[in-house]
Formats: sequence, structure tokens, C-alpha cells
Amino acid sequence: MLKRRTFLLGALALAACSSSEPSGTIRIAGGEPGGFYNDFAALLSRLSPSPLTITPLQTGGSADNLKHLREGTADLGLTLSDSAHMETGLVALGRVYENYLQLVVLENSPYRTPADLIGERVSLGAAGSGASLQGERLALGVQEQHYPLRNAIDALQAGEIAALLWSGGVPTPELNKASGIRLLPLDTFLPRLRQDYGKVYERVDVRTGVYGSQADIPTIGTPNLLVCRPDLSDGYASAVVRLLVENAADLVPDQALGTQYLDVRSLIDTGRVPLHPGAAAEYRRLHG
Repeated sequence: MLKRRTFLLGALALAACSSSEPSGTIRIAGGEPGGFYNDFAALLSRLSPSPLTITPLQTGGSADNLKHLREGTADLGLTLSDSAHMETGLVALGRVYENYLQLVVLENSPYRTPADLIGERVSLGAAGSGASLQGERLALGVQEQHYPLRNAIDALQAGEIAALLWSGGVPTPELNKASGIRLLPLDTFLPRLRQDYGKVYERVDVRTGVYGSQADIPTIGTPNLLVCRPDLSDGYASAVVRLLVENAADLVPDQALGTQYLDVRSLIDTGRVPLHPGAAAEYRRLHG
């Protein structure tokens, strides 16, 4: 695997030397409507160079995307790195953005800390989502529900659940449109998560003003990976890497603006998931 310090911003200038794109269609397992994965997959599709076509699939999220890869119904998938670590025989095309874990309650609710939610009905993400896995690992002691984001927001505002857990960009558009919400801090869970599952989890702050907050809210961040099976052709892997590098500035969903960005220097930092050989070769070629 390439070392991060060897991959420089000069790759952008060298990208113009890339070879012609392969033809055909590859499918990317994205996410649910309103979520970061769905938006990012749509941008990849829109920017895919002819004659290559990237077709996005709406899914439940990380775990569901890995299932699509296993079953051969998708060629690429977006997944949280903690979900990827549970999978065998997986390779990466790059590390893209960071997901922020967001525990959302109504502004006028009495809940101030996660402990206040013990015994309450809480949506821990849609079935098959990264939030669902992370909610399980948090062990909040709640009555678990599993709603897609839009349904969870409706249930929260109707008083059917006390809170919802979401893993996504900041600000997530669907949450940004919801009035009268706030986030609970999750940083107290970080030491145990890192002890039990490694450094895949890190502290991040949802900045003052997001969702109307009056202060930074500390929570948990997890890197997102673009992954595939090892049998994806080198040509396709190389083409997707070029797409990521050449279009870094344009592959920024609205919910990532201001808090996250696609950093070409960190694309190769895929942790315990090895780079696809074709992707690694393309990064080396772009580096010169």
C-alpha cells in the first residue's frame, strides 16, 4: 500500500495524462434518499466519463451495500470503515469523507444526555445502515426501532420516538429542514469504542450553528470507504480512481460543505482494508 506522505497534491496536475476510459456500466450501492451516500453516488454517476457509466442504487446503507457486493448486485459500494472491517475479501478504491454520528432529539425535550434516553423508544438507523451497527455498539439501553431517516424524523416530530440516531454528513439536508431539533453529545462513548473496536472511531465536533446549536457538539466520526470485490477489473478500478482525483472539488454533496471535503492526500488512507491493485497502480501512476 502506498504511504500517505508519498501521495501529493501534484496528482491533480498529472491526472490529465490518464489513459482512455473503459466502456460499460458499473453499479454503485449508495444509500437512502436524503443521505450522504445517496448524494455522493449520484455525483459519481453524473461525473462519470463517457463511455463509462456509473449507475447508483438506493440502499439501506453500509451493511446493505456490503450485502450487494457479496451477492454481485453491485460492483462498488460506500461503507463506513467499521462495517468494512467486519467483511472478508474486500478491497478499497479510496477513503472519501467522514460520517458524523448524530443523536437527535426535539429542542423542547427533557433529554440532555444519552443516559436520559434509557428505556425510551429510539430509532437506531435503518436496517442495514452504518448507524444501526454503531447504535448497537453504543449500547444505549433504549427500545430499539429502525426507521429510514425521513420516517424517523416524522416519528420524532410526532412524539412516537424520543430520539433518532443518524450517521451522515453535516449538515444532513433532511435534518437541516426539520425545525426544533438538537443533538446530544456522544464523545463519552469514544474511549470504550476505541478500546473494543480500534481507532476507526475518532472525536469530531458538530460546529456551532449547525441545526441552530448554540455551541459545538462533540460526537463520533467514522471514515467512509469506497469499496469493491477483488475481481473488479483493473481498468474499472483505475477509471474510478481518476474520477475521484480529477473531480475532487466537484464530488462534494451539499451536506458535506463547510465541514468535510474530499482530500486527495487521504484517498489512499484506507486503514485495514487494502487498496485494489488497479487502484494502487493508478495512484502510483498519478503520482509519477
